[in-house]
Amino acid sequence: MQIESRLPEVGTTIFSVMSALAQQHGAINLSQGFPDFDAPGELLDLLNQHARAGHNQYAPMAGVPVLREAIADKAQSLYGATYDPDTEVTVTAGATQAIFTAVASMVRRGDEVIVFEPVYDSYGPAIELNGGKPVYARLALPDYKPDWAQVKKLINKRTRMIIINSPHNPTGAVFSSDDMLALQALVQDTNIVVLSDEVYEHMVFDGVRHESVMHYPGLAERSFVVSSFGKTYHITGWKVAYCLAPRELMAEFRKAHQFIVFTVHAPSQYALADFLKKREWYAELNALYQGKRDIFRQAISGSRFELMPCQGTYFQCVKYQAISDEGDRAFVERLTVEHGVAAIPVSAFYQDQADFGVIRFCFAKSAATLEKALERLLKL
Repeated sequence: MQIESRLPEVGTTIFSVMSALAQQHGAINLSQGFPDFDAPGELLDLLNQHARAGHNQYAPMAGVPVLREAIADKAQSLYGATYDPDTEVTVTAGATQAIFTAVASMVRRGDEVIVFEPVYDSYGPAIELNGGKPVYARLALPDYKPDWAQVKKLINKRTRMIIINSPHNPTGAVFSSDDMLALQALVQDTNIVVLSDEVYEHMVFDGVRHESVMHYPGLAERSFVVSSFGKTYHITGWKVAYCLAPRELMAEFRKAHQFIVFTVHAPSQYALADFLKKREWYAELNALYQGKRDIFRQAISGSRFELMPCQGTYFQCVKYQAISDEGDRAFVERLTVEHGVAAIPVSAFYQDQADFGVIRFCFAKSAATLEKALERLLKL
């Protein structure tokens, strides 16, 4: 049987490749973005409590009401944004599903979607699988800032959506208020929708504010906002996230959502609804990751790696030209095999595999893991 691939250029994701290589060679895995420490004990107790209380059958398609209400309360408390939990909040099976569903609900064959390179690797395939065409704007090194004049030139009558990601994976860059105002001005009086991937919303450092689209009425009225419980509570394996959007957009989102995943693990939703009451967690989380970032940066500053800016997320990008003139893919493979630390080549986030000699480390690791990894990196 002959099969014509719908994604002929797509292979195994770089995260799976590097994690497998790390496991094969017993390397410390600073490549894939997940913590190696556990979730809050109270949250795990709540999960057990709700599972034993009988919350083990299908949850409502949009999510259990108590969790949707808690999410709406959070949006109001943190961003001053009002969302109706009945019609404007949907719980999803992870942020990747939320992103795919938002694209599926809006993008038609021939539509164009503007994304920013280096771009998280699920965006392009989601667009293509739904008949759209990714159009690539490029973030400028070393700060990975958007060029809004370039974006303006890319907009045309076929532009259906713009996807933004701040704080940004893989670079750790954070959009400023000026960036958000520039985007708001570009989409004003158009039919362009915005998909804002804000899964690292609680990891913004040095007193910088997270500039959610929810702060900007001209953006909020046309935006899907995606966030992740996995990133916020160290539970990436639970695959629970959510999407916020105005009623008209969310109605279309739910039409797709019900046939892509239908519903999400019920006990997790009840546990998260209870744990969302702990608003002090966000400041604690931010302090935790800023501390890990500072430890990582201080140590690396004494090495031959060149630090790139990092305002948010739990990723740190570096240049390595003082160590090797290899391409970034070859370098991270050798770093894994010969030196026992796995990283991600940032060229994997460019559609043409553009190689600027930048690699990404994840510092969402325990103190012991970071100490051991840094000891190895400092020897290069």
